[in-house]
Amino acid sequence: MSAPLGPLADTWTVSFVPADTSKDASCAENCTCSSCSLLAPTISDLLNDQDLLDVIRIKLDPCHPTVKNWRNFASKWGMPYDELCFLEQRPQSPTLEFLLRNSQRTVGQLMELCRLYHRADVEKVLRRWVDEEWPRRGRGEHPRNF
Repeated sequence: MSAPLGPLADTWTVSFVPADTSKDASCAENCTCSSCSLLAPTISDLLNDQDLLDVIRIKLDPCHPTVKNWRNFASKWGMPYDELCFLEQRPQSPTLEFLLRNSQRTVGQLMELCRLYHRADVEKVLRRWVDEEWPRRGRGEHPRNF
């Protein structure tokens, strides 16, 4: 079971909603009501973008002694040690497995992990996707890859 990120997650949920997305005028900037939360892109949404996934996997799959990777992210979100070891042995990308298992979380929560582990490179890629690709998908300008 994944552990919640805590109060920081609520702050990031709505702040990653693109500016042109309409929301209730009575909602505050950092509103966490169910309507506003539904507008925030989830990891499930980014799983439909193969190019983005390839970039994230290239950045988070490698194991390096001084650079935080998928393993740190998964551990922070509560993945047990045995499961971490199991995913390392599988032929599929461990980053992809981590993302699939946390697909209900928001991209904002994932970006918070990037900040926590000083992965500005991954955060930048996610930020660009939230700012540029996500709004286009909402308006149907970009086909989803299933």
